[in-house]
Amino acid sequence: MRVSTTDPITLREVPNPAAHPFVIEGAGENALKIYFENEDNKHAYLDIATEHPGKDFTTNLNNPV
Repeated sequence: MRVSTTDPITLREVPNPAAHPFVIEGAGENALKIYFENEDNKHAYLDIATEHPGKDFTTNLNNPV
């Protein structure tokens, strides 16, 4: 698993990441654990619309989650 201790919302380094919220994107050895400075930043990140490839690998902006 890869780890990012840079909050993607503020672009600041997260000190003592074990005491901060995180999300895991992906699975297995390619997963990425992303730490955040606070829960508000985590929720802002999760609210970002993402592109999802369709079965034929075309993309759309539908985020069904």
